[in-house]
Amino acid sequence: MAAINVSPESFHAGSVRRDPAGLAATAAAMARAGAAIIDVGARSTAPYLATEITEEEEAERLARAIAVVAREVAVPVSADTTRPAVARAALDAGATIVNDVSGLRDPAMGPLVLERRAGLVLVASPAGRDAGRRDPVDGVAALLAEALARARGAGVPDERIVLDPGIGFFRSEAMPWDEWDVRVLAGLGRLLALGRPLCVGVSRKSFLGAITGREAPAGRLAGSLAAAAAAVLLGASVIRAHDVPETVDAVRVAERLRRAGEA
Repeated sequence: MAAINVSPESFHAGSVRRDPAGLAATAAAMARAGAAIIDVGARSTAPYLATEITEEEEAERLARAIAVVAREVAVPVSADTTRPAVARAALDAGATIVNDVSGLRDPAMGPLVLERRAGLVLVASPAGRDAGRRDPVDGVAALLAEALARARGAGVPDERIVLDPGIGFFRSEAMPWDEWDVRVLAGLGRLLALGRPLCVGVSRKSFLGAITGREAPAGRLAGSLAAAAAAVLLGASVIRAHDVPETVDAVRVAERLRRAGEA
């Protein structure tokens, strides 16, 4: 899953494409490099940044960008949003997947996904609770189970749902956030018990900077590739990444090793 942002507030400036020509060229290059899905976001969800914009601005940004991308590539396009009105505009523009980092907390999102027969990525979201008093993997599993129950309650079929453990979103827990992310990543195998494929986004994220000492996201490519490969070995089915050619290579090696281990 290749990530493109049209939000200038994004934590990784290198992922931002605002002009239609640059957006189209980037999406096409990502698809040629092996991306199976293009995920487009118009509002940064980094929990440590002040990035709030209005629903109207997000909808306008996202719909315009998705229309460009959907015309340019043959692979499915995903809309990264938590707002039903924004998701509707994105689906109207050509998206076929909703990537909801709130885990379907808005009660209007599930019926919309069902109505439009869209795919759905459910992301574990802290919800203001102190989940860090529990084991991080247990805490994330509980949050994902709640999100999955909301989706099922709305009638969304399981086969359209993928789960994401929310690496990078837990910043106010009872342990350092980088330790939280590492422990969740290491425990991916336990999350497979929820019965749905796992999507993992580690690309350029802050816990990699804490591990490697690379303060700027631009310097975190090597760490991102290592974490992506580890995620595949630990059971992930989808990797969300900014750097498609390099990540595809890392994933292919990790897949080969995983298959050899399973054999």
